[in-house]
Amino acid sequence: MNKNNELDFSLLVEYVSEEINNILRTNIREISMKESELKILREKKSELRIALKNCGIGDVNAKSFVKDIIRDILENSNTLSQESIFELIPFDNIFKLTSLDKFEIILYCFIKEYKNMAFEHFMEECNIMDKIKDDSRVNKVTSWDVDEVYQNLFIRLSPKDKMNIITQRVYSLYKGLGVIDDIRDMKIEGISGGVSGGDGAYNSIWVFYKGNTIHLDFLDFKSERELERICMNIYRFGNPGQLSKAKGYIVNEMKDHSRVVVVRPPFSESFAFFVRKFDTIEKKNIQELLTDSGHDRIVDILRWLIQGCRVCGITGSQGSGKTTLLMSIIAFINPTFNLRIQELSFELNLRQVYPERNILSFKETDYVSGQEGLDIQKKTDGVVNILGEVATSPVAAWMVQMSQTGSLFTLFTHHAKTTDNLMKYMRNSLLSCNVFNSEVVALEQVAESINFDIHMEKDIHGHRYIERITEIIPDKVHGYVLNDIARFEQGSYHIVGNFSVHSANEMSRFFTEAQKEVFYEKYCLQT
Repeated sequence: MNKNNELDFSLLVEYVSEEINNILRTNIREISMKESELKILREKKSELRIALKNCGIGDVNAKSFVKDIIRDILENSNTLSQESIFELIPFDNIFKLTSLDKFEIILYCFIKEYKNMAFEHFMEECNIMDKIKDDSRVNKVTSWDVDEVYQNLFIRLSPKDKMNIITQRVYSLYKGLGVIDDIRDMKIEGISGGVSGGDGAYNSIWVFYKGNTIHLDFLDFKSERELERICMNIYRFGNPGQLSKAKGYIVNEMKDHSRVVVVRPPFSESFAFFVRKFDTIEKKNIQELLTDSGHDRIVDILRWLIQGCRVCGITGSQGSGKTTLLMSIIAFINPTFNLRIQELSFELNLRQVYPERNILSFKETDYVSGQEGLDIQKKTDGVVNILGEVATSPVAAWMVQMSQTGSLFTLFTHHAKTTDNLMKYMRNSLLSCNVFNSEVVALEQVAESINFDIHMEKDIHGHRYIERITEIIPDKVHGYVLNDIARFEQGSYHIVGNFSVHSANEMSRFFTEAQKEVFYEKYCLQT
């Protein structure tokens, strides 16, 4: 956008801000109206104050309300003509439209038709996934891509459409999240900003889309001040405290349950934010997640593990699909079992996915540690414990102890690259927390506590899959031995081993007689 456009929009935002302030400052007692009308006016003012507070933190209803107010101000202005407002974006001259103009027009048109799937349709028009498959180094959407999409769509806009697009631009600069405002509301896996570029470069917006991190090279915050404004607003849901120089970071959730992490100098080299969304995986059937050849084999094993009440760790790197898989396999848990969840921030939102189940989630706060939260869960009638992420030694140590005494079984996620890494991390956690003094004894306890490692991987194209399912068998000589039950090889899932007799017997305690017969026959086991 050129400097004149920036200045004009800046003045328009200033004008809208002043008009809204006038609405809020109006003394209702001085207005000659019926009491019933005054009551409605008071309620509207109160609703506007609340909406202004909540509109930039993931509350789409508050955002819609504020945009309606802005649109009314622009349409009914005595000082601004509709023609002058429309001149801010040269809708009728494709050669003067900036990449931002074109993108916002495209996204607006797609939102009208596809709602929160609009960004996915934009990415499909860009053929970005095909480009990544052809060359994994291609991971950005450029101005050229946007120009090409715009030219191919032959867009026609009514005056109402034009006003809606300008209203969104004004809102995004006034109380919204700038150039990422509408993108954040889309069904994507995540979005981040302030994470690339040298001094004076602010085109640092990246989306996490279908397992790939993709740079939206054509979008630009324009200034450090705008990036800072977005960072200082995006984390505010629930009043988590101030993002100060002393603190340096905040981890929180947004109104729509997205996780948001914000960092600032001097802790980080620049202001930056990271939004991780989980609405893309709600209610997703496990068959939709595991699509490779032989997926029915892996799903069958997962079902037996969960119905057999085995303690399972879902491991893998960030973005490999651990949380997604965890949410899906919960469907296999006996519906009569009460679930208790411990998280760093509320990400799983399992009550939204399984509203008929007995589920209660807890998270760490400034006053309640993860270990204290787990301790309290013992007194809440929980049968199955789920740890969103084992990220600290105290929680890891507590998980090992709890899996032996506190619950029927436990499911958790961890960033371990291998099963050996997982076992050593858990062993070291027990030692560092002074639960045990002997490495040998600590490792024995871990081996007796964790039964299976379900390891997730993601290839360079963003495709996620279960690399292996590994049984952990306690061993008096080595502490434990590993037994791969299934592996992903050459694009297909294969069963490569049988369950140990001990695991099979432990699992079968929770099966019906008919299930036992099927299980033992399928895996060639002796009853």
